[in-house]
Amino acid sequence: GAALALTAVCHAAMPGALAFLTFQRDRGTEIESLGALVLHGARHFGWEGEVRLNYGSVEFLGPYVPLVSGAALALSVVALGWLVVWRLRAREFAASTPYDAAFVAVLLFTTTSRVISPQYLLWLVGLAAACLVVRTSGMVLPARLVLVATGVTLLEFPLLFAHVVASDPLGVLLLTVRNGLLVAATLVACRRLWVRTVAAPRRRAARTGLVSPGVAVRTRATAR
Repeated sequence: GAALALTAVCHAAMPGALAFLTFQRDRGTEIESLGALVLHGARHFGWEGEVRLNYGSVEFLGPYVPLVSGAALALSVVALGWLVVWRLRAREFAASTPYDAAFVAVLLFTTTSRVISPQYLLWLVGLAAACLVVRTSGMVLPARLVLVATGVTLLEFPLLFAHVVASDPLGVLLLTVRNGLLVAATLVACRRLWVRTVAAPRRRAARTGLVSPGVAVRTRATAR
C-alpha cells in the first residue's frame, strides 16, 4: 500500500516518471542477446526486419521481434520461478551460499534478457570473484566459463562489432560462442547450487532417517 501511494505521488509530482515502462515495452531485441541469434539466422533467409539504434542500444526491429522478446521475458519469469522454488526448498546454507546464489541469479537474468550489453559481463565477473574468495564455493567452473565469455565479448564488442551488426558468419559465430558459454555457465551454476543446498542435504537426511513427519506419513500411506 505504501509503495503504491509513493508511486502515485511520484507520478503526480513528476509527469513522465513511469515513462521508462513504456520504453521497455517498445524496445526491440538487442542484437547481442541470446534470442537475437534466431533473428541473425533469419536475416539469411529473407527476414524483412532491420537493425537500428533504438533506446540507446543496437536492436532488431521488425516482424517477429515481439515474439522473440516475449520468449525472452517468459524465460526470465521461469528463471525467477526457479529461484523462488530453490529458496523454498533449500535446506543447507554454507558461508558461500549467499555469494553463489547472487551469482546464479544475475547469470539467469543476464542470459535470458533480451538485452546483453558488455557491461553485464563485468557484473558477472565481479560476482564470480566474490564467489571464488570463499573456498567452499561451487562456482569455480561457471566462473571460468564467464571469464572466457568475457574474453569473447571483448572480440565481439567493440573490435568486431561491425560483423555482428551485419550478421555475417564471423559475427554470428562470436555471438554463438559467447552466448553458448553463458548458457553453459548458467546451467552448471544452477545445478551446483541446487545439489549443494537441496539435493545433497535431502540425501543425507534420508540416509540417516531424518525425514520430516509429513514425509513419513506419506511414505506409510503409500506403503498401504
